[in-house]
Amino acid sequence: MSADREAILSRVRGALAPLHQRAALPDWDNELIHMRSLRGDVDAWTLFQNRMKLVNGLSLEGAPALVAWLAENNWTRGYCDPVLWPRLQAAFQSGFTVETTFDRTRIDDYQFGITRAAGAVAETGTLILTDGTTSSRLAALTPWAHIAVLERSDIYLDLQHAVTALANDPNIVFCTGPSKTADVEGILIEGVHGPGQQVALLI
Repeated sequence: MSADREAILSRVRGALAPLHQRAALPDWDNELIHMRSLRGDVDAWTLFQNRMKLVNGLSLEGAPALVAWLAENNWTRGYCDPVLWPRLQAAFQSGFTVETTFDRTRIDDYQFGITRAAGAVAETGTLILTDGTTSSRLAALTPWAHIAVLERSDIYLDLQHAVTALANDPNIVFCTGPSKTADVEGILIEGVHGPGQQVALLI
């Protein structure tokens, strides 16, 4: 075993030997900060909407817009975080079945899941989920459509500000659009190991 290990490491060292100097890291002050200044004085929600659209995510404002989108797709069975349900319930008409307890024995029954987001990164169109704010991780990951609810105060302009503000949570998930994989033949496929529709709902 040790001979195999040494053989692999020697090949790695051999491949790295001609590289006398590593590429320099970006200059934070002169490059990254300057790039961010080019976006101007833009509203964080507007920037987030634009960036999320680029990664095939969807942003909606208000419960009526969410219900209309769900009805348009004929998704009428789902889960909602019990803390959020009183704020959203009035917008749901008859014909919808929304449960506030996620039954893991009936995963395939849920067409959508509505949970709280811990935050969002406007610069990348990324939603942030944590164990502390997400009532059910299964409800956020297993239904075809996941709706993450946030408020304007939850939106951070960039990753640096988001990470600084995040609580000490044992599990933090950054969701940039629907789940994606390109493992097979390099072909990008969405919704293979997570939601096929990732929605941010501003309330």
